[in-house]
Amino acid sequence: MTTSAPANRADSATTTPRTVLETHGVSKTFGVVRALRDVSLTLRAGEVHGLVGENGAGKSTLIKVLTGFHQPDSGALTLDGANVAFDSPRAAQGAGVCAVYQEINLIPERSVAENIFLCHEPKRFGILIDRKRMLERAADIVQRYRLAVDPAARLGSLGLGAQQMVAIARGVSLGARVLILDEPTSALSGAEVDVLFEVVDRLRAEGIALLFVSHRLSECYRLCDRFTVMRDGAVVRTGTPEELPRAALIAAMLGRESAGEHAWAERSGSADADATPALAVDHLQWGNRVRDVSLRVARKEIVGLAGLLGSGRTETFKTIFGAQKADGGEVDIAGRALTHANPARSIGRGIAFLSEDRRAEGIFPRLSVRENIVASLLPRISRFGFISRAKEAQVVRESIERLGIKTAGTGALITTLSGGNQQKALIARCLSTRPTVLLLDDPTRGIDVGAKEEVHRVVQELAREGLAVVVTSSEMEELLALTDRLVVLNEGATEGGMPTAGVHPDDVLAVLAGAGSDDSAGNGADHGGGTA
Repeated sequence: MTTSAPANRADSATTTPRTVLETHGVSKTFGVVRALRDVSLTLRAGEVHGLVGENGAGKSTLIKVLTGFHQPDSGALTLDGANVAFDSPRAAQGAGVCAVYQEINLIPERSVAENIFLCHEPKRFGILIDRKRMLERAADIVQRYRLAVDPAARLGSLGLGAQQMVAIARGVSLGARVLILDEPTSALSGAEVDVLFEVVDRLRAEGIALLFVSHRLSECYRLCDRFTVMRDGAVVRTGTPEELPRAALIAAMLGRESAGEHAWAERSGSADADATPALAVDHLQWGNRVRDVSLRVARKEIVGLAGLLGSGRTETFKTIFGAQKADGGEVDIAGRALTHANPARSIGRGIAFLSEDRRAEGIFPRLSVRENIVASLLPRISRFGFISRAKEAQVVRESIERLGIKTAGTGALITTLSGGNQQKALIARCLSTRPTVLLLDDPTRGIDVGAKEEVHRVVQELAREGLAVVVTSSEMEELLALTDRLVVLNEGATEGGMPTAGVHPDDVLAVLAGAGSDDSAGNGADHGGGTA
């Protein structure tokens, strides 16, 4: 992985760009938890500043302080050299500090133009919304940043990438001097990421100060001029990509030396290919998304499902699990057919499925950490409709210890956890049912380097203990490092595979590009992004 600067990155030999927004010794405490500790950060005009750190490092709290959602307990903010205090997000937006979040917070039933100018629509006579002028101004912004969207189109009719661009356009319409991009690429395809980065380069050229938050370090090194590394609520390192090469950045994030960017244990290769497969899928079909999928997975084996965006990875998992009814084909678990599959029946037969969409299909946001972990286990720990609290407490305690879930308590709402810890709670839910087969759809999406290492360690331990695992990932390097072999998926059909030992990511990408040469990326509903 190279760390060369992008073409538009500021030349370090030139004059230091003007400071736009600074924090000086900002601290924030919630109860007994000190979320921020004396944080100082400098954002400069025409720079992309990367904010990196593990989940729970304090990044989200800092963003909320910058945007007026939280007020600091101590410390100060300055904007263009003047002290400021934002008592609300609207006050921050009015001063030109805007954020675009991972979860798009716009109104899908309204038009692109209406979303861009939401709550600050151009008016006639100070009362009536001037829709003609609003469309014209929206068209100017769309053209200025070369966005392929129709200002009059309904936002909900657009893809996630286009909606993300509309959210950025809204920030521009507010006169943003500082634009915060919080995990903006987590749900985007590779092509959509390229479009986003082109827009960011134009914003940088216009002198806007950008704060870029991402767990994808390759994107950070591709885009950012400087980094700030946070750990346990404090800033631990700041520097340019040249001053903070990848290994040093990861070490700063983790607070320890990492064994490498992909520090996962060597696979034992102990799967018995001659034994009855733990999972056998034959000619599985569902609509035009899953056309002909066949695969075998042995106990103690980790198999990667690799395909271009739109290849049908997520749909394949959901069809195996019974979340969508198959139109044809067979699924066998340990030699026995799984008939009339639905999620409850699949769980009972030993299949656990972790969805890629944590927010929509994973967590129960109004329930506690404890209730989320045991949600799939209730029939096994209940008798005559009464839950055994002792068994429940034991399962939750063991899950938290094994996966290192950081929480204020098992009764805390799941939404109070960081994204990485929410993901680990969902993995704990899967493991609580003691499955034979584990289906993991991009399990490390949106979580930090340290949490990834922990997830990979647990997955490999489970495989060594006899579990059969099928996994996808939006990062090819991760897929190769974690799995024994790959099964290639193209337009909803499996097309062979390969062992992963000694294979370079470029070799797999060449195979996928060959398999997908007939426009395989066209019509799919995968949302994981990337190519693997």
